[in-house]
Amino acid sequence: MATKIVILIGIKKCKVKCIFAAELRIIMSADKKQKEFYDKLRSQLYETSSWPSEYLYKFIVKTDVEKIGKIESIFNNMGAVIKTNPSKNGNYTSVSVNVQLPTPEAVIEKYKEVAEKVEGVITL
Repeated sequence: MATKIVILIGIKKCKVKCIFAAELRIIMSADKKQKEFYDKLRSQLYETSSWPSEYLYKFIVKTDVEKIGKIESIFNNMGAVIKTNPSKNGNYTSVSVNVQLPTPEAVIEKYKEVAEKVEGVITL
């Protein structure tokens, strides 16, 4: 449908609309891949663990007190054991979070929350 609208608008605006449509397809593709990833993770968590269960998160961030603090605050008041380890050169810090969670959905929600709130975080 977007292609028909682009054709009706004209060539000059087609470039903008086509670029927007391409970006939208990339975003939609990324969303689909992310959904597939989390669906697979959920399935694997149900198959390999009995719930509630302990879960170990591993994150890597550029060494920044604010970013590390955001991760810690996301798991605050949950009884989580959080350990940090700077890289050899100190440019990056790994953050390990061991926490008891009730369901695989809770595991996934925390991954999403960290990804949303901590820019540039790498999840392992």
